[in-house]
Amino acid sequence: MSNRGKKIVLAASTSESSEYLSSTWRQMLLGTLPSRYSRFPFYMIDVDWRNETLSDGQAVAVPNGLRVVESLLLEKFSPDDVVVCYPDQLDLFVGEDTRVVGVHAHNPLGITFATDVYVHFYGKKTEPINAAEFKRLITHPAIKKHKNHLKVIVGGPGSWQIEKKNLQDEWGIDCIVEGEAEDLVVDLFERALRGESLPRRIEGQSPAMEHIPTTKNRSTFGVVEITRGCGRGCQFCSIALRKGRSLPLEHILENVRVQVANGAETITITTEDLFLYEQGPKFETNVPALKKMLKSITEVPGVKNIMLTHGTISPIVRNPELLEELSPYAVGSSIHTHPASTHPDKRYASLFVGLETGSTRLFNQFMKGKAYPYKAEQWHDVVLKGMELMNRHNWFPFATFIVGLPGETEDDTKRSLDLLHALKDSKWVVIPTLFVPLEDTRMEAKESAKLAKLTELQWEFFFTCWRYNIDFYRSDPSFQRRFNLGIPIYYYMMGRRLFGKQMKYPLLRLAHFPESYLSRRLYLNLDEPSRMKVPEAVEIPQPKMRPAIPELVD
Repeated sequence: MSNRGKKIVLAASTSESSEYLSSTWRQMLLGTLPSRYSRFPFYMIDVDWRNETLSDGQAVAVPNGLRVVESLLLEKFSPDDVVVCYPDQLDLFVGEDTRVVGVHAHNPLGITFATDVYVHFYGKKTEPINAAEFKRLITHPAIKKHKNHLKVIVGGPGSWQIEKKNLQDEWGIDCIVEGEAEDLVVDLFERALRGESLPRRIEGQSPAMEHIPTTKNRSTFGVVEITRGCGRGCQFCSIALRKGRSLPLEHILENVRVQVANGAETITITTEDLFLYEQGPKFETNVPALKKMLKSITEVPGVKNIMLTHGTISPIVRNPELLEELSPYAVGSSIHTHPASTHPDKRYASLFVGLETGSTRLFNQFMKGKAYPYKAEQWHDVVLKGMELMNRHNWFPFATFIVGLPGETEDDTKRSLDLLHALKDSKWVVIPTLFVPLEDTRMEAKESAKLAKLTELQWEFFFTCWRYNIDFYRSDPSFQRRFNLGIPIYYYMMGRRLFGKQMKYPLLRLAHFPESYLSRRLYLNLDEPSRMKVPEAVEIPQPKMRPAIPELVD
């Protein structure tokens, strides 16, 4: 291997490529935990842990988006000219012959919904691990040394964060690519190879599905994409504004075979909504096609497990038989286990489900398409019935709620607390996030929610969610005793100084203080039964008929 480097170097940060304990959850933590404490053993994450490399120093697994770019470039350029690596190997591949470095940015600054919250519990200016690792990549000495003869191109779902924080010039980035890039990658890299100037920012559009290549090498967590887009129209999400489309089954299976051939035993089925795969009219779930796809993936030789990503809860309520059809594959081949599962091997399927709010007013205003074919005022019933059906079939969802949506009132927060109370005994993970105005959404001009401005009711919602998670996933008495002791210590040493006294009693619920004591200050009493009940069924509203015009009737 020449020490002069390669013409095209593609790179992703160590944290965004991590397959630590085969857990997407633990990788997500890297966007929330402060880097300055990352070497302490209670983190359960060692950021010095080296991702696996091939014998020549190239990366074994990187985010799927970078593998798609690699595949497009390999259709045009020799494999001798294109390499994919981690930051620690940049010295091996960036040299005098290098003309372009392409960098993947999934969540480079940690400012998305799920991550722009938790790092701030350690202080206002604390940097999350993801941000520290991305900075280590983009400011690498090898790139700086050879910057006079190479271009730096950054793309990926989080590339907008760099522009938003005005870091493009400081980091020496020639071009930021936003959106889907299949139709512009080759031309952009050819221009960089010729030394031509590049646009500071370029936005890609949704490509024709036949323009999406199959990958050539392994993606982190064995990711295989099955759909693009969504179309349900949630105003806080850019992907929801793009119509859902499905990749052909043979394309999917070829990617699965590539993952297995390169060492993956678990396949992560990636989609914005599992139930939109080969969908029918008006978001109707194509159960036979979905079942065939899952079955076909599990039958590829070498596939031991599968993991699911995102889905919507309303299709489950609309088609109660759906989970019964899919569970032999989604649960039977799942990598996840929990004692609460009734599966013989204690397996369960984990599905990321956005519940977002218990306020039907806010739901109707910002995300009513999420409930279709149901109405916004039926949202509580849809959630309760959907959760019951999922748990019955050993689907334990990873659910999110958004705290601090624009215009949220105390009554809106109480409606979310009411729904949360009704879900108290569910088998799930519930992650409260703060509203963030993401780029290219209908709400990008709105103001972010801030931890320091949360009301006592909002703090109650936040910490009640985490009380549920601790009780379901960390029920060991010795752990809970240590955890409960640490909560008051945190409050008096740091919490009240950062966020004020309004977090005190909600935080004490997380520490398992008696409800008889907390009920004097908090809205909910978890010892009391919920006023909401799971409905037997949720009726789909009939379309309203236009009133007859008398003169036409005559």
